[in-house]
Amino acid sequence: MKQAAHILLVDDDASLLKLLGMRLESHGFRVTTAASGREALERVEASRPDLVLSDLRMDEMDGLALFQELQRRLPGLPVIILTAHGSIPDAVSATRQGVFSFLTKPVNRDELFAAIDEALAQTPRGGEGEQGWRAEIITRSPEMERILEQAQMVAASDVSVLVTGASGSGKELLASAIHKASPRADKPFVAINCGALPEQLLESELFGHAKGAFTGAVSQHQGLFQAADGGTLFLDEIGDMPLPLQVKLLRALQERQVRPLGSTVSMPIDVRIISATHRDLSRAMADGDFREDLYYRLNVVNLKLPALKERAEDVPLLAKHLVAKVASRHKAFVKGFSPEALNLLASCAWPGNVRQLVNVVEQCVALSSAPIIPEALVSQALAAEENGLPTFNDARAGFERSYLIKVLKITEGNVTQAARIAGRNRTDFYKLLGRHDLEPSRFKPGAESS
Repeated sequence: MKQAAHILLVDDDASLLKLLGMRLESHGFRVTTAASGREALERVEASRPDLVLSDLRMDEMDGLALFQELQRRLPGLPVIILTAHGSIPDAVSATRQGVFSFLTKPVNRDELFAAIDEALAQTPRGGEGEQGWRAEIITRSPEMERILEQAQMVAASDVSVLVTGASGSGKELLASAIHKASPRADKPFVAINCGALPEQLLESELFGHAKGAFTGAVSQHQGLFQAADGGTLFLDEIGDMPLPLQVKLLRALQERQVRPLGSTVSMPIDVRIISATHRDLSRAMADGDFREDLYYRLNVVNLKLPALKERAEDVPLLAKHLVAKVASRHKAFVKGFSPEALNLLASCAWPGNVRQLVNVVEQCVALSSAPIIPEALVSQALAAEENGLPTFNDARAGFERSYLIKVLKITEGNVTQAARIAGRNRTDFYKLLGRHDLEPSRFKPGAESS
């Protein structure tokens, strides 16, 4: 059975607030009330509604200011504004900014419910309704819908989930959605990138440390396992975790307790683990870079996100959503892309996936001087993106590959000599070559002509 839509009603007139609230509840809606814009924002933080119905004239923060702040925090949340001071300029201003409807008090009952029904019909149900857990994932792709169905099923249990997919495909967003759909939703969701920190710092961040555990540890530090207690810990780029830490992580998951660095006392933990990687962990296990026992503990369920180029039907949808989100923060007059600009966006390969699309949209909004972004501006942003800086991980991988090719050329494919130049043993050097799909025999004299 479909849950009743949740409406946040905002008015600084207590009697009208009570009267309209009773009318909405009698119509079957679930109603939360707020006597000011500030109070409304607090209510939204606690529970996202499906629709906001707000008075226009209120002290401190009026209805339009509330709408603008809601758009910044929750783009796409429909807002209907009511006013006893109805005027054409107010209505035009409100609707231009994206307010769904503008009604004059005293409100006609039929007009009010017609506007509410229309707003709810055109907007995916969010908040604590049926789709609240996935409200941030914008898609119409059948493949993404299949993954989201699996994610919702898996969320109900406490099994570990491994999310795989290319960088920028939305792995953390899916992990957060699983958390929101789970029984742990009211507890913390804590994320850490395991490839972004050196080993000792990563160990301290995960497990915590006692005062004096190492130089600079001037006080006790609570680790992320404890910070996420009762909730979900998201381990991004788990494939980049150093082997010694993999051992400690496995022990923590098996024993369901952690021992901070420098401490002799273990502490119980209750966390759900979701991990993610863009690396091929099967290959990493074969190379000895990733523990097989840890892999099977983390990979109880595997959800593989498609690249953006594999869900091209989502590009216009995402672009429209992102432009509204970005414009609400920076340039409210920007309303969207021209049809030609959307076609150009949809036809791109998007090697950087959704993260790259976000960058392009942000550039377009920043440079736009008109409400509709033209095709030429999209072309310019795409060209700038191609010449932009890579991520740290991409830059490091690019340097590694270039360096390996160089030493293989110098040594004419002699792995022993190349490993000596690189300062690595043969085993480690072979692992590096495998990671970058480099075959030493290709660099031997005469290999090109053979």
